[in-house]
Amino acid sequence: MRPSRIILIVIALALVGIQFINVDRSNPPVTKDLQASFEVKQILKDACYDCHSNETKWPWYSKVAPISFFVSNHVVEGREHLNFSTWGSMYSPKQNEYKKEIWEEIEKDAMPLANYTWLHSKARLTLDQRLTIKKWALGEKY
Repeated sequence: MRPSRIILIVIALALVGIQFINVDRSNPPVTKDLQASFEVKQILKDACYDCHSNETKWPWYSKVAPISFFVSNHVVEGREHLNFSTWGSMYSPKQNEYKKEIWEEIEKDAMPLANYTWLHSKARLTLDQRLTIKKWALGEKY
């Protein structure tokens, strides 16, 4: 057998083998969810909740390695940084800090992540949605 054929067989076996490695795709209970207007909540659910809440909708590709490793890790990190499912357990000053940070991330197009919006068109924020989040985050009337 030629070395290139052996390499292809090893790669194929490795890709099949890693499918049996389980990754965390759990959704812990929602304990103290964010309380906001329907409009704000819907924008955040569409654009943020898959990575920043315990209400993740795990897509089919989250079950296919090696993509599953990336998706699971991203959700774990997202929840560690900000979790809307435990929002109500934070003190109000901390919530206000997070609101400002949310707006800053949206304003500089750092969130939602571009690689997320490619496959999730509802996460692409319109100008009106961005304005709604800005007003909510800065405590203005919307």
